[in-house]
Amino acid sequence: MARYRDAVCRICRREGDKLFLKGDRCYTDKCAIARRGYAPGQHGQGRKKMSEYGTQLREKQKAKRYYGLLENQFYHCFELASKMAGKTGENLLKVLESRLDNVVYRAGFAMSRPEARQLVSHGHFTVNGKPVNIPSYMVKAGDVVAIVEKSMSSDKIKGVLEANASRPALNWLSVDKNKAQATVVNLPERGEIDLQVEEQLIVELYSK
Repeated sequence: MARYRDAVCRICRREGDKLFLKGDRCYTDKCAIARRGYAPGQHGQGRKKMSEYGTQLREKQKAKRYYGLLENQFYHCFELASKMAGKTGENLLKVLESRLDNVVYRAGFAMSRPEARQLVSHGHFTVNGKPVNIPSYMVKAGDVVAIVEKSMSSDKIKGVLEANASRPALNWLSVDKNKAQATVVNLPERGEIDLQVEEQLIVELYSK
């Protein structure tokens, strides 16, 4: 299965929630959810009764699309979460949040997760001083994610840092904007993750 290449705003409308796939556009009145907060297509405004399986599937699809993963990538994260101590649903979100592309986005070094994934793949970041170009790389508490020094002269990087200068700080990430680096203080707890999803339904779906 290839990556989705159609208009990404349709994804947000399908899931009925902002998935922040278009960078700064998602924070304006031009956001598709703000303008047309119903599913795309001819029958998008119709009300449909959803089965238990359908509800579980929608929650999984929402989380998968929020983090921009393919099905096998998402299921791999679930398998990792299921082997960890604690609640599998909350562990799943922790695993997803600990991906390098997500941390780059959360730190304000990219306008969206798709952009963060591209920047990581192109070698613009280091972890603990070592170059890492794998978006799925899992960071841990204490890791330092930084922009490669030569990349700081890029107009693209400069524009992103300027645009995100006022982005609110996260408790689990310590961002030094002068050094263009972020330290993972700890992996986020459920209350620190802003994704509006019922993760337990995803666990139930995969447990069938």
